[in-house]
Amino acid sequence: MAREEPDVEALNEVISSALVFNDEVGNSGGVQITCFSEVFNDVALHFQILRLPKQIYVWIGCDSAKLGCIYAAAPTRPKDMISVSSILGGVSDNTGSGIARRLVLKTGLNIILACNIPKNSPMLEAEAEKMLVQKLIQLGYTRAKAEGSSS
Repeated sequence: MAREEPDVEALNEVISSALVFNDEVGNSGGVQITCFSEVFNDVALHFQILRLPKQIYVWIGCDSAKLGCIYAAAPTRPKDMISVSSILGGVSDNTGSGIARRLVLKTGLNIILACNIPKNSPMLEAEAEKMLVQKLIQLGYTRAKAEGSSS
């Protein structure tokens, strides 16, 4: 029996339209999934954001659907300290760990980041982070600037 390849565009549309979030429940329930793609210098960047209660999972892919290195980042004590750990790959690679650290600072939430951006591409990494942060702001996932500053 021949196995058919999945229609990637149809799959992306289904995932993008899947909205299981109840505003009445607030932060205690539901999942919101957002997928989008952008092009920077002829390089396709793909993003997937899963907003979970008290946590955000982000995948950034570059020209492929590979998972890449996975990082976990979380706020720790004392205030405004961030711990980042490599879960899969990325032991000597800082491509995604810096993004994960800054996302925690911007959102105040735990972050799981899967990053498939080529090493030694600082401009691509910076642009991917910029696009991601703009989308997080648009979705309302970032905290107010007054909350992020310490006295």
